[in-house]
Amino acid sequence: MDTRLTDAAVKKLPLPAHGNRITYDPTAPGFGVRVTANGHRGFILTYRNRVGRQRRYTIGSFPDWSVVGAREEARRLKREIDQGHDPLAAIAAERSAPDMDELLGRFLDEHVSRLRAKTQYDYRGIVERHIRPALGRMKVGEVSFRDVDALHRKITKAGRVSQANRVHSVLSKLFTLAVKWRLRSDNPAKGVERNLENKRRRYLKADELRRLLDALDAHDDQQGADVIRLCLFTGCRSGEAMGARFAEFEDGVWSKPAHRTKQKRDHSAPLSAPARELLRELRRRTNSEWVFPARIGDGHRVTIQKSWRRVCKVAGIKGVRVHDLRHSFASTLVSSGASLPLIGSLLGHSNPTTTARYAHLFDDPQKEAVERVGRLLTGGRR
Repeated sequence: MDTRLTDAAVKKLPLPAHGNRITYDPTAPGFGVRVTANGHRGFILTYRNRVGRQRRYTIGSFPDWSVVGAREEARRLKREIDQGHDPLAAIAAERSAPDMDELLGRFLDEHVSRLRAKTQYDYRGIVERHIRPALGRMKVGEVSFRDVDALHRKITKAGRVSQANRVHSVLSKLFTLAVKWRLRSDNPAKGVERNLENKRRRYLKADELRRLLDALDAHDDQQGADVIRLCLFTGCRSGEAMGARFAEFEDGVWSKPAHRTKQKRDHSAPLSAPARELLRELRRRTNSEWVFPARIGDGHRVTIQKSWRRVCKVAGIKGVRVHDLRHSFASTLVSSGASLPLIGSLLGHSNPTTTARYAHLFDDPQKEAVERVGRLLTGGRR
């Protein structure tokens, strides 16, 4: 007659000659202990799922689990099975659930690959430097608000305040697509408190500009130097410069197609004499359709960060980004008497409030103007 399993009884169960043998507990249907030929003893639950298929679930090893604890776990599982759940199916589903590496691969292939080349470069860098190392081994459904917030705080603590926000933006888009692709039901990036970023007002002063031009002339990567020159002479974004084709330049005007501008609108602007001369020289050097062809492959250059850092070091310029050349272009326009609407049209702004960030540059010209008026009104006596 079968007897109720106890810890003492499990210890005394004989080893089978080969394979394994299961001894069931008559007081808990389906619950038993499996003993293998090599001496392992573990608790199992044999059950039938809702379609009548017999399955065997491993609860845990003895003596890590006592008989009493394993029996209670078997009863709990049996109640769930009676309600239509299948514990082995749940485990299989969890194992087959997509992980973050898979999601990141799909994100890069289906979303990032359609963005502008410079944006692709930035996104891929964020994925490989920050997101994949931190979250790549996790299941998509396991990533929580706490995980995203912790990554944001870690990058912030390292002193990269703006970069932390950029990483958060990429994660937010990543999980928005994960929801759309039905890989999870919510976006764990929502609610993360982003860092406050002060709007930059940095632009090159006259002495810095002279040092920059000298450093560009001496730089060993003249293609990178020419990208910087084109940004300086036109106020364009570095991605617009690197992705430019010679066909966009005609009769002294640069016509950028909508798919290459941030505003997704066609933008045309006249070129200065230095910009036209630079483009003539670049055209003379290459047979490529690209103004700045890639050194390997058929595309165009996608980054100048290393060149920019080295040029700034030689020029003794600190705290300036490539994008600040755009501010410097605006500053020069202000000093020559250009209005905000004119600056906005040359920079390709679709919203006047975007151009308004340059209003502070009018401070010095305004001071000079009122001083000039003051001298006229007083006849130069004061």
